[in-house]
Amino acid sequence: MLYFPRWKYTLIAFVCALGFLLSAPNLISKDDLAGLPGWVPSNQVNLGLDLQGGSHLLLQVDVDTVLNDRLEALVDDVRQTLREARIGYTGLGESDGRVTVRIRKPEDVARAVEELEGLSAPITTNVFSAVPERDLAVTETGGRVSLEMTDAARVQRLNNAVQQSIEIIRRRIDELGTTEPTIQRQGTDRILVQVPGLDDPQRLKDLLGRTAQMNFHLVDTSISVIEAIQNRPPPGSVVLPLVDGSGGQVLIRRRVMVSGESLVDAQPGFDPQTNEPVVNFRFDASGGKRFADVTKANVGRPFAIVLDNEVISAPVIRSPILGGQGQISGGFTVTAANDLAILLRAGALPAPLTILEERTVGPGLGADSVAAGEIAALIGFVAVILFMIAVYGLFGVFANIALIINVALLFGALSLLQATLTLPGIAGIVLTIGMAVDANVLIFERIKEEMKAGKTPINAIDVGYSRALGTILDANITTFIAAAILFQMGSGPVRGFAVTLAIGIVTSVFTAFTVTRLFVSIWLKRRRPAELPL
Repeated sequence: MLYFPRWKYTLIAFVCALGFLLSAPNLISKDDLAGLPGWVPSNQVNLGLDLQGGSHLLLQVDVDTVLNDRLEALVDDVRQTLREARIGYTGLGESDGRVTVRIRKPEDVARAVEELEGLSAPITTNVFSAVPERDLAVTETGGRVSLEMTDAARVQRLNNAVQQSIEIIRRRIDELGTTEPTIQRQGTDRILVQVPGLDDPQRLKDLLGRTAQMNFHLVDTSISVIEAIQNRPPPGSVVLPLVDGSGGQVLIRRRVMVSGESLVDAQPGFDPQTNEPVVNFRFDASGGKRFADVTKANVGRPFAIVLDNEVISAPVIRSPILGGQGQISGGFTVTAANDLAILLRAGALPAPLTILEERTVGPGLGADSVAAGEIAALIGFVAVILFMIAVYGLFGVFANIALIINVALLFGALSLLQATLTLPGIAGIVLTIGMAVDANVLIFERIKEEMKAGKTPINAIDVGYSRALGTILDANITTFIAAAILFQMGSGPVRGFAVTLAIGIVTSVFTAFTVTRLFVSIWLKRRRPAELPL
């Protein structure tokens, strides 16, 4: 039916008004928005890196560190396995990417190989393979046993390190409160990071450049630090620098008493006694128990907090800490305490990241891009309006009003979804403006055909809208599917284009088929024309 019931009039009017209300904040500055009541919509469209500027980093995962960590752990595993099997050995060490050990007695070689092969674990690289590959290759020559990572194991470990790094980078950046960062893998060991609107790129580099591996160690008080430096540290100990900038050093035990992996939360705060910025941390159940046992057994001894092989502080344990909570102090600024809390909450990187490329995009480039996009959109908008009026007269005016509502709905949806608008996204909006009247053209041409067939104006309009709907849906659904695939498979600017295109398709179909039909039905009720101005 051509005429809508009253509730449909109300619903269409409500949707259009909501679109204008949600898109209105984009015409107001952020300072003016801050003074509005809380119930007023205040979400603006987020601008991408190419429009508002920001930081661009290309990072590389340290592959050697990833593989060396596995080999160092393998050395300890070999030592423990041979000791438990009571097999004598010598010359255990790691070199040239493999772990080698010499078995003292020839009669123990075969048993040693069998025991060490138990350290090799299966890895899945091909779901169709009946026999899974192993991560270690164990060989023996002249009583010397070698353990080497297989190529498949190297690739898997690298892939895991890159994926884990991406997740940790995302958590760290999300803690900064930025919107729509782009974090994606490039090649085998590189990660691209783009953060729109971040005006402190050095802070971003500091956050991403730290591994943030925190552990707790006992301080070795058997000799002084000076003696350890002049001679050599005792077995099982190492000298590490202090991070307070004083140039001091601390002699600590290598053994990790409590691992930072047990941390479940870290928040910045202030010391109630000194009012200095600190970081309050909390362990999980097992970590809290371990922390309590260590502090209970070492009352009166200094306990070093080590972050990335640097000692943050080494306070003396005054009493057992039983609540699974603690505090890190070290002369922090408020920003430094907040950043350290972010690092600890996000977790430690599996390997250091090297900055290969760094670019800071200034807002001037974004302003030029926005201005150029605005000009292109305005030209397209005016050209479409003039064309519709010239070809379809009054019905073209109805289509143009619907086009204005369409643009308002589009920006309202972008604001509501907090989507990021990029330069390709502006291209999607310009394309939407051109496509928005396609449905009206199909409807109006169909109405012309029905008028030529001798139908009355009301019947011609009713049939025109009804029969054109199937064609409109077919054309737009296929385009929407393409936009969805672009969003799913693409990244960065491509996704920005897909978002504006998809939203534009939905708003265009709505305005073309309901808003213009609403205007036409109101005009017919009032004018009752004998002929249509088409």
